[in-house]
Amino acid sequence: MNPFHIHTERLDLIPATLEILEADRDDHQNLARLLSATVPGSWPPPLLDDETLGAFIQMVSEKGDPLFAAWYWVLDDPAVGGRVLIGTGGTASSPTAGDAGDTVLVGYSVLDEFQGRGYATEAIRHLIPALFSLPNIRQIEAATYPDLSAPIRVLEKNGFVRAGEGFEEGTVRYVLKKPDGSA
Repeated sequence: MNPFHIHTERLDLIPATLEILEADRDDHQNLARLLSATVPGSWPPPLLDDETLGAFIQMVSEKGDPLFAAWYWVLDDPAVGGRVLIGTGGTASSPTAGDAGDTVLVGYSVLDEFQGRGYATEAIRHLIPALFSLPNIRQIEAATYPDLSAPIRVLEKNGFVRAGEGFEEGTVRYVLKKPDGSA
């Protein structure tokens, strides 16, 4: 998947290039320059650990997953001092899709100090039409832990419904099906 820049009401979702991902791993000053945004000292957000970042770099380098894409979420708000990196989100082929290739997995994470303000809901709301515009995509999946109410609310506000156990132990799966008649 070739990710593109997405503008929402309050956010810029900037596609994660190999250069941006490597800067995130190695040099936050360069990351700030590449994103034209402040990188808070609390960066990275939950779930974006070194192992995950390394996997993202490998996926971009090898181009092995046609549905892999990631975006850095930059809040553009003068009230917080201008442009600030607040989170990240991405997609990959779903491990539950089998050979159909019609399901994309979405995941996201927001810095603790920016949670509870609707940013994840807004970002996911804008990613949904972009994902459903991809050829053959009929379903978007997400997985989370059943005790994490905030990510569940984000998914439910965007129309996802619980669909059983997740693909990782202890997680639950949420699904959003493409509306009938959609292009």
